[in-house]
Amino acid sequence: MPQLIEHIDAISRAKARDVVFVWFPECKLTFDPDRPRCDWETHPARVNIIEWLDANLIAWQCCAHFASEDALRSYDGRIYIDVPFDLADPIYQKVAAYLENPDGTTRIPGARFECLPLSRALRNKHHDVPGFWEKWAEDL
Repeated sequence: MPQLIEHIDAISRAKARDVVFVWFPECKLTFDPDRPRCDWETHPARVNIIEWLDANLIAWQCCAHFASEDALRSYDGRIYIDVPFDLADPIYQKVAAYLENPDGTTRIPGARFECLPLSRALRNKHHDVPGFWEKWAEDL
């Protein structure tokens, strides 16, 4: 079933805050014929993280890359986690403790936990103008 997947920067702008997400390097699109294609739907790290988030009643959603007017990318399994990037927030602390070691390295092989600052997301604020993407598509 088709889904509308929001870009991570659009989510950040809608929330008006820094946002956190997880992506899976093995699922990054590649044109290398020697590298096996990754199935993000069954990727063990992704499946485990989603199960943990659901079990802990932490909202999440699929999200797309940082939007670009120069490239279209297919979905690669990345997920936005609906907690503020706030070191004092107990839910953020719980998520970070699950995903990262105390030194900031990843706890779960095959997953990368990252933050997109609102300041960076705002570079694409022109994408929020009604009709922007429709006009962009017409000009292809």
